[in-house]
Amino acid sequence: MNPEVDFYFHQEKRWSEELLQLRRIVLDCGLTKELKWGSPCYCLQEKNIVLIHVFKEYCALLFFKGALLNDPHGILIRQSKNVQAARQIRFKNALEIIEQQAILNTYIYEAIEVEKAGLKVDLKKTTEFPLVDEFKRKLNEIPALKMAFEALTPGRQRGYLLFFAAPKQSTTRESRVAKCIPDILQGKGLKD
Repeated sequence: MNPEVDFYFHQEKRWSEELLQLRRIVLDCGLTKELKWGSPCYCLQEKNIVLIHVFKEYCALLFFKGALLNDPHGILIRQSKNVQAARQIRFKNALEIIEQQAILNTYIYEAIEVEKAGLKVDLKKTTEFPLVDEFKRKLNEIPALKMAFEALTPGRQRGYLLFFAAPKQSTTRESRVAKCIPDILQGKGLKD
């Protein structure tokens, strides 16, 4: 048990019963508890296996390598088209969790075996993400921007590329690019 994480289960009023059920199930699988990204994260030898988190409409177990898991029950959900590895199992009440306990144990133990086997999700390379014209022009116009962007971690690069590509209108994309240039030049990611 990690007391630094326990506060999470006491502060969340809306999903308190559900979170306690999820915590019990995950801890029974022999994982250690850490606090990562402000949420309880359960690990095997310091490798992330599953995270418990809440949203307005549901609470969820997030499997970091969920894309590698078998899903015979069709309950793993990809949060968005841009999520490559992680998958969620969502819950709207404690009864759903209790009824699926055996299934959840199976998924958690499979996630543990995936990690023990050292399996990795084949992630798209940063170069496979769209580079919008508005950003491409700025990279060509400002050599320091190109160098700074290339020096960012792949995850930070992908974050910017997805952020720039999301709007449908060119003016919005231009505005986003202009707003982010100072942060890129300082070596910061989108959410740093």
